[in-house]
Amino acid sequence: MQIVPVVDILAGQAVRAVRGERSNYQPLQSSLCLGSEPLVVARALLHHCASSRLYIADLDGLTGRGAQAALLASLLDGLPDTEIWLDAGFTSAASAEELLEAMPQQGRRICPVIASESLREARQIGEFIRRWPRALLSLDQRKGAALGAASCWSESELWPEQVIVMTLDRVGSFEGPDLRLLREVSARAGSGRRVIGAGGVRNLEDLEAAGEAGASAWLIASALHDGRIPPRRHDACRG
Repeated sequence: MQIVPVVDILAGQAVRAVRGERSNYQPLQSSLCLGSEPLVVARALLHHCASSRLYIADLDGLTGRGAQAALLASLLDGLPDTEIWLDAGFTSAASAEELLEAMPQQGRRICPVIASESLREARQIGEFIRRWPRALLSLDQRKGAALGAASCWSESELWPEQVIVMTLDRVGSFEGPDLRLLREVSARAGSGRRVIGAGGVRNLEDLEAAGEAGASAWLIASALHDGRIPPRRHDACRG
C-alpha cells in the first residue's frame, strides 16, 4: 500500500483537516515538526513515509477565494524532486491551466485533481484528461451524499486512470476507512484503473484492510502527524 502524504493549506498555513468542516480548521500541530509552515510540514511528511508524491489541498481555492499561487510556487521550488497532486477547487480545465501556466517550469510536476465537488457535470472530466493525461478524479462524498456533479460517480466510463474515493466526513476522524464504498468504486473502476482512498485511516491494520478492499494507495495526514503510522523505508512507500 502506497502512502501519499497530504498537506492542507489555508491562508498561508498548514492546517489540520477534520471532517471537511473547513471553517473550523486550525493551524497544524504535529509530532513530526514544529510550526505550521507548509514547506517544513511537507518535508517532514515526505521524509517520514519516504514518498516522492505529495497531495496538496489548497483550501483557499476550494472555498472560492482563489488559489494560493505564490505559496504553491514556493512549495514547488522547495520540493524539486516531488510530484504534486493538487486540488485547488478547479471548476474547469481552463481554470487549472490558468494557474499552472503561471508556473511553466515547476507546473510540469503538478497533476491536477479533478474534484467532483467543484464540477457542474461529468463531461468536464474529459476536458481535464485531454490536457493532462495524468490528472486524477476525486469522487467526493460527505455522510453518504455525493458532492458536486452526481454524474461524476455514475458515468464511470469517463474516469481517468487514477480515481480517489474521498469520504470527507471521515477525514481526520480516526473512524476507519469506508470499506464498503471503496469496494463499490473499485468494482466499477475495473482492473485498468488505480483506486486511491482518503479519510478515516487510524493505523497499519486499516491500510491492510483498505488494500484488500481494492485500494492501491491512501491519502494520509492526521495519522502521520499523530505518530499512528511508523516511518517507512523508501522502497516500501512506492507503488
